Amino acid sequence: MTKRSRRTLDQDDALCCCEYIDRHGGRSHMAACCCDCEDLDDACDRWMKKAPQNPDSLSRVVATISDRLRVPWISGAQQVDLSLIPPLILLPVFLHIAALHYLLGILVLTALPIMVLWYYYFTHRKKGRTLFFLSLALFSLFYMFYLFITEVVPRGDVNHFQLGAVMAGVVLTVISLIITKRGPGYVRPRPSDTHSTVTYHKPPPDVDAAYLNGERHQVVIANHAGPPEQISESGTAQESVQRMNWCTVCKVVRPPRAGHCRICGVCILRLDHHCVWINSCVGQANHLSFLLTLVFFLLTSLYGISLVLRSVCPHQSVMTALLYCPDVYKQYSSALCFTCAWYSSIVTGGLLHLLILQLINISFNVTEREARLALREKTGRSRLWGLIIDTGVYSRGFRSNWTEFLTMSKASESSNHKPSDLV
Repeated sequence: MTKRSRRTLDQDDALCCCEYIDRHGGRSHMAACCCDCEDLDDACDRWMKKAPQNPDSLSRVVATISDRLRVPWISGAQQVDLSLIPPLILLPVFLHIAALHYLLGILVLTALPIMVLWYYYFTHRKKGRTLFFLSLALFSLFYMFYLFITEVVPRGDVNHFQLGAVMAGVVLTVISLIITKRGPGYVRPRPSDTHSTVTYHKPPPDVDAAYLNGERHQVVIANHAGPPEQISESGTAQESVQRMNWCTVCKVVRPPRAGHCRICGVCILRLDHHCVWINSCVGQANHLSFLLTLVFFLLTSLYGISLVLRSVCPHQSVMTALLYCPDVYKQYSSALCFTCAWYSSIVTGGLLHLLILQLINISFNVTEREARLALREKTGRSRLWGLIIDTGVYSRGFRSNWTEFLTMSKASESSNHKPSDLV
C-alpha cells in the first residue's frame, strides 16, 4: 500500500477552520478523517490474515485516531485530547446510578475515588501529561452547578442572595484557574550564555506539543554545551554550585529553588509541584493564584453542599444530614442531589487536605519538592506524622515567610512567554 503524497504547509498560506497540520507534518482536512488510514488498514489486514500484529501497531492506530479527532476553529482545526472525553460520560452515568439506591450509592462513591487514584498513580509513574484530571475537575464544578440550578433552586429553598453567592464563587474559581494556567514562571537562559536563537514551527520530540499550545518553539543556541566555567576568587566553589544546579535537559543554570519538571519538560522557578488537576506546574509566578483557586473552590463547595442538604434534608442539621437523611431515596431528584452532595464532599475533603499542606509549607517557607527531597536525603525535621516538614533553610519566621510568598510573583518574569530550551 502506497501512501499518498501530502502537500506541505506554506507559511504564508493560512489554514481554514477545518484544516490542520497532521502528526506527519502534512496538510489535512477534517472531511478526510476516514481516508488514507494506513496504520488501521495494516492492523485490520493482519487480523484478517491471522498474522501477528506489530508491537507498535496499536499505539500507531491510537495516535492516528487522536490526531484526526478535531473540532473546527478560526486558526485551523484544533485537536481534541482523548483523555478529555471519559469524565464527560462516566461522571453523570455513575452519579445517576448511585442515586437509584443507597447501596449503589455506597458502591459507586467508594469505587469512583479508587479508580481516580489508580489512574493518577498509573499516569504519574509514566510521567505523562493527561487532561483527564483537568477535565474531571472542571466538569465536576460545572455539572454540580448545573444540577444545583436545575434540581435545587426550583425547590424554592434558595433565595437570590444565596444563588448569587454560589455563582460568584464559581466565577471567581474559574478566573483564578485561568490566571494560574498562564504559567508557573520559567527559567530563562542568561544573555551571556546565548549564542543565537532558532525558531521551529514543530516542537522537538522531547517537548510536549500540547504544552506549547501549538505555537512555534524557540531554541536558544548556547555558547557551551556543559556547565559554565566561572573565574573568580571563589572559582572552585562557585563552579561546583553551578554544576550542581546545571540542568542537562534544558541546558540552563537553575537559580536557587528552581527545579526541572519531567512531565512538562522545562525548568520552573521555585518549583512547588506538578499539579495534575490543572495540568500544569505550580511555581513562582502562579503559586498565589493556585492557592486562591483552592480557597474559592472550597468556600463555594462547602456553601453549596450546605444549601443542598438544607433543601433535601430540611429536618436535619447540616452536620448530620450527610450521615442520616431519612426518606431521601424515595424521590429520585432528592436522591440525585444527596448523591452529588456526597460526591462534592469527597472532592472537598481531598482539596482541603491539599490546602492545609500548602498553608503549612508556606508558613515554613518550603515547597513540596523541597520537602520530598529533605525526607529522601534526611535533611529536614518531620513533625505531626509528616504533615510538617521543616528544612530550616529558607524560613525567616511566619510573617516574613508569608510576605515573601505574597510578593514573589511580582519578581517573576512575565508568564505570557513560552519556555525556551538552551542547547
